[in-house]
Amino acid sequence: MVADPLEPSLKRLRAAIDLLEAAIERRLRQDSALGDTQEELALMQDDRARLAVELDGALDRNRALLTANNEAAKRLGRAGAAIRTVLERTTGDEPD
Repeated sequence: MVADPLEPSLKRLRAAIDLLEAAIERRLRQDSALGDTQEELALMQDDRARLAVELDGALDRNRALLTANNEAAKRLGRAGAAIRTVLERTTGDEPD
């Protein structure tokens, strides 16, 4: 049987094509993973922006509640002082 003189060259060509196909597959997987990573990053950035807005709102509500609490405490203090004054006058006017 006569060996085909092109057979070694064809084997090298097939091996090179196999390597090229493997490299293409790796690149496609990497590109896909990169796309997934970029999509996840975009989602995280959207979440971060949404959370920042929610945090700002919560801080504003907290400040409003603190202001209302301080105002209520002042009013309760004035009301307590007024009640003490009335009680002192009432008990001071009663005969012993």
